[in-house]
Amino acid sequence: MSEADYPIEVSVVICTRNRHDQLEETLDSLMKLRSSHQWEAVILDNASTDRTKEVIEAFAKVCPNAHYAHEAQRGLGAARDTAWRSTRGKIVAFTDDDCILPADYIDRVAEVFREDPALGFMGGRIELFDPDDAPVTIDLRDHRVEIPAKAYVSAGMLQGANMAIRRDVLVEIGGFDRRLGAGTPFPCEDIDAVAAAVWAGYRGAYDPRPVILHHHRRKAADVPDIMLSYDKGRGAYYMKYLLKPETRAAYARGWWETSGPAHRPITWRRLGREIASARKFLVQNTSQSEKRLWGSVLSFSEHLARFLAEFIRIVRFQKRTIP
Repeated sequence: MSEADYPIEVSVVICTRNRHDQLEETLDSLMKLRSSHQWEAVILDNASTDRTKEVIEAFAKVCPNAHYAHEAQRGLGAARDTAWRSTRGKIVAFTDDDCILPADYIDRVAEVFREDPALGFMGGRIELFDPDDAPVTIDLRDHRVEIPAKAYVSAGMLQGANMAIRRDVLVEIGGFDRRLGAGTPFPCEDIDAVAAAVWAGYRGAYDPRPVILHHHRRKAADVPDIMLSYDKGRGAYYMKYLLKPETRAAYARGWWETSGPAHRPITWRRLGREIASARKFLVQNTSQSEKRLWGSVLSFSEHLARFLAEFIRIVRFQKRTIP
């Protein structure tokens, strides 16, 4: 299809499940968007059982830029994959159902891509909306960071709460992996899409100009569960790219440099959790031959990481308690 077939400059995708009360705050921010560019919002109901559908449909009646979509398969990867295919924009921007978009968000996203026509994707700044929330799932970098093509991309380099991808890139990479994302055992659909674009030959960037305010409402007591979710996502993500011959060396080296050399108990424990998730991804998504090839390696690595975490913890405890 030609550029004329997609008259919208920026499509905003928001996927939600059973959060009709929180969603209204996000929808209100859509109403306040101001831009000279044509834009639309696709709000996808991911098999909700509350009043989500009614809230979205009522909003679409008062906001002509908004459209309702539905996906019955639970999981953010499946939801985003269905949602972007319902859009008409040259650029598809993704955010979450607990985020507030500033009035200039559309203009800032369009500006980043207009200034760099070869840019395939980008991520933006994510700030806390409520200072009483835990300082997690945010990105406060204040400078641009380039992401080259055909290179390792560390988990967390960009986040799905503020991410935009050219439509042509989404078409080429086949959209989002429907096996991944929040609501599945492997919450990593955002960085997986970024990596797919990178290894398809596209470069991207983090740019702080498009800003999202994240009102996630999580407090300090919620942080351990959030970190555990991150560990699971990283493990599955790294495993997926270890299984690909083209990316194997880069991801083996990158994973080790990210989680291996800092000899702290918490790092080794984290690595053990990542490997456990990698094993689970392997079991659920690969052939018997790949399971046999990788299973014993991952099992040994997981036990080694846990042993080293405990060993270092004991040594450090003894150093503190023995004069």
